[in-house]
Amino acid sequence: MHPPQLSSPTRLTKLTRHIRSVAPADAVTAGFLAVLIGITSSVAIVITAAQAAGATGAQITSWMFALGIGMGVTCAGLSLRYRAPVVTAWSTPGAALLATGLHGVSMAEAVGAFLLSAVLVIVSGATGWFERVMDRIPVPLASALLAGVLVQFGTGLFTKMQQDVAVVFPMFAVYLACKRWLPRYAVIGALAAGAAVSAVRGEWRLHGLHVALAEPVFVRPEFSWQVLAGVGLPLFVVTMASQNLPGVAVLRGAGYRTPVSPLLTWTGIVNAVLAPFGCFGLNLAAITAAICTGPEAHRDPRRRYLASVWAGLFYVTVGLFGGVVGWLLTAMPAALVMGIAGLGLLGTIGSSLRAAVADERMREPAVVTFLATASGMTLAGIGSTFWGLLAGVLAMFVLGGRRRRGRTAAPQGGEGAEEPVKEPEAAPR
Repeated sequence: MHPPQLSSPTRLTKLTRHIRSVAPADAVTAGFLAVLIGITSSVAIVITAAQAAGATGAQITSWMFALGIGMGVTCAGLSLRYRAPVVTAWSTPGAALLATGLHGVSMAEAVGAFLLSAVLVIVSGATGWFERVMDRIPVPLASALLAGVLVQFGTGLFTKMQQDVAVVFPMFAVYLACKRWLPRYAVIGALAAGAAVSAVRGEWRLHGLHVALAEPVFVRPEFSWQVLAGVGLPLFVVTMASQNLPGVAVLRGAGYRTPVSPLLTWTGIVNAVLAPFGCFGLNLAAITAAICTGPEAHRDPRRRYLASVWAGLFYVTVGLFGGVVGWLLTAMPAALVMGIAGLGLLGTIGSSLRAAVADERMREPAVVTFLATASGMTLAGIGSTFWGLLAGVLAMFVLGGRRRRGRTAAPQGGEGAEEPVKEPEAAPR
């Protein structure tokens, strides 16, 4: 006897369920927004850094290729490995440092500096010293740090609304309406509304498109101790203090106990492999990671890693079509980008503030951390994330705050999991 054949409707139903399982709309949207916001917010700085080293047009495209592939591989690979929303990004503070520090430096010497920074990140991960430091940071301070990093995007939503109310207000109105009746599509609905309004007003800069796959350009590294000391070492410091530190805080604040050392090690290894093609710095993301760790990415914390996997796939697309994607992202109106960034992070800002002030004994140190981080202060070339955390730790010790004995639960299954994280009840879907 032959086994019964599945009918076409049954096959279609199973296929639909499988697609919904691996590509839920909220996770795909969160991954897309993470890439959109991450690139549009700082791609101009990366291009400026490449030009400072005398990069040709082909080398600039190669930089986009290497960074896109590097972020895509680490995002998707590490998220699948640890079943946690691990989002990586290029080092924006590092790009800003390179934009001023690479003048008069050859591209070969710049690549040597990139390699030094990558090797130091590998050492930080392999030795485990960075993870040991991060594991001693209380959850309220980590949450306050995250809130301080993100608050500029929340206020930026309303600043842009004042400057371009015709685009941002419809986005805000659609977001609220969808949040009330279709919460799953609140952010994507706001994005569609903003794109439509800005297109009608002719605000998209659609000119100069050239469709082609990006071609990597290999540059043989050269090592100059002056460039290594003046560019490579500072690049490592700002990447760790201003990027990896808040990146870990995002994961910890969201309740994920993913081991940090292997994350650093693998980002460093991929960075080193792609450095000759223009990958100047890979690190754990903070702002864009917050989009993939919040409830908007998936109602189940154990499934939010899908958002970062999709972010990785979108990053790979950015790498393969570096020139086209770069053109498209720079063509978008600034009001649209800032508006969707603010709306996409509202929920994460709220939950971070709640976690920061929940423990009365840690409330004041957490407020100090939040305010110092949100201030945007920069000392010795290191951004406010480092100094905000330092100020909070100092306040904690002086005021006698004590860390709770209980550990933060890990929402994901697999390594490092403890017990499910408690989430606010989601609206029915």
